[in-house]
Amino acid sequence: MDRKDAPPPLPEPLRVPVADSHTHLDMQAGTVEEALAKAASVGVTTVVQVGCDLEGSRWAARTAAAHDAVHATVALHPNEAPRIVLGDPDGTPRQGAREPGGAAALDEALAGIDELAALPQVRGVGETGLDHFRTGPDGMAAQQRSFRAHIEIAKRHGKALVIHDREAHDDVLRILREEGAPERVVFHCFSGDAEMARICAADGYFMSFAGNVTFKNAQPLRDALAVAPAELILVETDAPFLTPAPFRGRPNAPYLIPVTLRAMAEVKGVTEDALATAVAANTARAFGY
Repeated sequence: MDRKDAPPPLPEPLRVPVADSHTHLDMQAGTVEEALAKAASVGVTTVVQVGCDLEGSRWAARTAAAHDAVHATVALHPNEAPRIVLGDPDGTPRQGAREPGGAAALDEALAGIDELAALPQVRGVGETGLDHFRTGPDGMAAQQRSFRAHIEIAKRHGKALVIHDREAHDDVLRILREEGAPERVVFHCFSGDAEMARICAADGYFMSFAGNVTFKNAQPLRDALAVAPAELILVETDAPFLTPAPFRGRPNAPYLIPVTLRAMAEVKGVTEDALATAVAANTARAFGY
């Protein structure tokens, strides 16, 4: 096996168990059971499985129903909404090409998400939000309409709102203000700077940090973590993506949470156990389990 494809080794187990607040088990190698056992062996005893389209959201809900250690969130990813409305002639490796479906197709998909959001094992609505990196101006209207609809669904069902915010901080914050944010909001893979962290803290939004907080060029992210209040911090893998250093570029999985958490504790100037205790309580509070 090429070294770059090799899964990183098991880290030293955490003494205080924590949750991976955002993962995509359906995109990882091996079975769900294997992933959960490996994670539990290093003290990652709970995972939040995140839906990105209707099929993935149904899978998340089924998986959470089958495993006590898994909670689900359901949504149309910000980049999914424009694909539904405008079509996607090139497609993605996972989804293939798409015909344009227009506003009616988006409404139909949102109705499916709404239905799933009512299930007890579904603890959040997301990942939703805005992505100005992958979606051009032609897709913005669909993306914003979808985001507003997800906010409404989260509020009506009393679920956490899980936000994907890529190069879109101002617009995400503006739409949250305009619509009125749900009681619990989680910025997944927090990507803002210290100023953004202060704004989120003032609004009581949770900030979930991923493996990219360990990257050499991520000083603004570490500055954000440094000012984020301890009671609003979560940790995630976003696996199979964003594998923490020194394993960047290799496949990520929930069992690597200890690597990121230890790096975060260093930035915060607290012990690993203190941060793990806070993060465990925060994640349960954020997702209401």
